[in-house]
Amino acid sequence: MGKINVQRIILGGLLAGLVFNVGEFIANGLFGDEYEAALSALGITMPTDTSMMLYYIGLGFLFGIAIVYVYALLRAHFGPGPRTAIHAGLLVWLFSAFFHTAGEGPMGIMPLWLYMIGMAWWLVELPLAALAGAWVYRDPPV
Repeated sequence: MGKINVQRIILGGLLAGLVFNVGEFIANGLFGDEYEAALSALGITMPTDTSMMLYYIGLGFLFGIAIVYVYALLRAHFGPGPRTAIHAGLLVWLFSAFFHTAGEGPMGIMPLWLYMIGMAWWLVELPLAALAGAWVYRDPPV
């Protein structure tokens, strides 16, 4: 089993995080009003200050790094390439979006359709982010 190239995980993860953050920016433009209305019904206002936006953008980049790390781990079993990257994105989707929706959605905190939209959005967004990050990742030289 080969070593993991930490520098390439970070570089690929930053690219994956950029793809993820752009996707979230688009999703917020499309569905932000609905999320804001659902949160408002709970007495919660969406954070709009710069520090919170930077926090969420930073989390997006950390999410990208985690996706590329999963890709690097899966390469040992599945080999390098787009198929493995898609597996990594789907695995991260399973543990983040699917389990979150399955656990919190039935509680009725927010409308179930909003959870389903988010879950479907990430089903596309995370494999795309993984593909971008995998494009940068290379195993370390021997």
